[in-house]
Amino acid sequence: MTGLRARQKADKNRRMLEAATRLFREVGYDAARIEDIAERAEVSVGTFYNYYENKGDMLVATVAMEVEEVLEAGEPIVANPPADALEALSALINQYYDHSLVYLSKDMWRTAMAISIQQPDTPFSRRYTELDRALCRQVSTLIQRLQQRGAVMMGIDTAAVGAMFFNNLNMMFTEFVRDEAMSLERLKDDVARQNRPLATLISAPQQQA
Repeated sequence: MTGLRARQKADKNRRMLEAATRLFREVGYDAARIEDIAERAEVSVGTFYNYYENKGDMLVATVAMEVEEVLEAGEPIVANPPADALEALSALINQYYDHSLVYLSKDMWRTAMAISIQQPDTPFSRRYTELDRALCRQVSTLIQRLQQRGAVMMGIDTAAVGAMFFNNLNMMFTEFVRDEAMSLERLKDDVARQNRPLATLISAPQQQA
């Protein structure tokens, strides 16, 4: 019975998050009402408040849901990456970027980022921060795997280099959501161009030939 209750709770939460993201896209975050989210999710307003204190919590929780799915999608790439460092990084980073607008628009991302900065100590903001660190670790794990396969030079600090790649892709994603005109393809091209010099520097000599 405990497992059934947990599944029912997770299902309600998923319905609310999906209902909220659809409504945020349709009418905007500010205009969306909690009553309408609850109605679309087929739950009571009271049930909504059992899960979330406000719309901001729900929006940041949606980011967490998005990042959890991205991390899972990145696992096969890390487990069996392309042999070339830049190709491997691009495969993983493009997986992140391609998923980024599945649930959230650029406007929703901007709002969620602002909320997480303004309210860093809420459970949902802390979860957002934890998942961001998990993404960073996944990039570092990719560099480590490439090193184990001989594609990246031995002696390279894979955690530090992975953090450098992650910090850049994160900063560039922030620029992307700030610029309504920037396309995903331009974002991916810009990041690949910026990553190329460092990827070349860390590649094993035979990979540079």
